[in-house]
Amino acid sequence: MAGAASIAGIRARYADEVTAAAGSPAVRDAFAAVPRERFLGPGPWKILELGSGYRSTPNADPAHVYRDVLVALDAEAGINNGQPSLHASCLAALDLRAGETAVHIGCGTGYYTAIIAELVGPAGRVQGWEIEPTLAEIAAENLADRPNVTVVPASGTEGALPDADAIYVSAGATTPMRAWVDALRPGGRLLFPLVGPDGGGMLLVTRRIAGFAARFVCGCRFIPCIGAQDRADAAALDRAFRRGWSDVRSLRLDSRPDDTAWVAGDGWWLSTAAVD
Repeated sequence: MAGAASIAGIRARYADEVTAAAGSPAVRDAFAAVPRERFLGPGPWKILELGSGYRSTPNADPAHVYRDVLVALDAEAGINNGQPSLHASCLAALDLRAGETAVHIGCGTGYYTAIIAELVGPAGRVQGWEIEPTLAEIAAENLADRPNVTVVPASGTEGALPDADAIYVSAGATTPMRAWVDALRPGGRLLFPLVGPDGGGMLLVTRRIAGFAARFVCGCRFIPCIGAQDRADAAALDRAFRRGWSDVRSLRLDSRPDDTAWVAGDGWWLSTAAVD
C-alpha cells in the first residue's frame, strides 16, 4: 500500500490529469490539496465503469481512487462521488475567487465542497446542502476541520440561501430554481445541471445589471435533484436539447417567451438573445 509521501505524489499527478482541460492552475492546486479517499469511506471502494457497472478495487490502497472515475457513495441508490474531470471543468467555469461566499447544493460527503473551500480560501465562506441525512452527517464530519465550511442537512431547493457569489449544484434539475437565482449577488454565478430524461448540460447563469446571462459549459448526466423536477419542463428540455444548445445566451424570468426562446418552462425560459 502506498505511503503518505507516495500518495501525495499520486494525487499531484491525478490533479494534473483531471484538470488538464480545465486550464486553471487554482483548480489544479485545489485537487492536489484535497485527499479524495477521506471522503469515500473505508476501502475497498466500488468504481463505476461505464457500460459494465460497478467493480471493487482489489484492496484499500488509496491509489485506486486517484483516477478519472466515479466512486460509489451508495451503490444501491446510484449515488456516486462524481467524475473529477467534469467537476474540474465546471469549477474552472464558475471562476471561484478568494474571499467569496459559495453554496454547494448536493454536497454528498463533501469532497467537491472541500475543493470549493480551497478555491475561496480561508477568507471565503462555503455552505454545503445535502438532503440525504446520512451523507450530510458524514460531510459534516469530513469538513469539521474547515472553519469556513458549514453543512446544512436539507435539499437547498427552497428556503433562504445565503447571499452568494457562486452557487454550484451537483444534482440534475429540470428547472432553474428561484431560490438559487434569487440568492445571487450582483455578478454572482450559478452553475447547475439542466437536464431532461436523456441528460443535458451544465448551465452557467451570471447575474448582470440588465438580467441573467446564460450559457452551457458542457454536457452532463446527474441523479435528479429532489425538489427541482417538473415533468412538463423535462419534456420541453428533451426536445430542445435535440436541437443543440450553442445559441443560448440568457435566462429570462417572469416574462412571456418571444421568438428568441430556445426552451420555455414554468415561469422561466432560455433565450438566444444576450443581456448587457
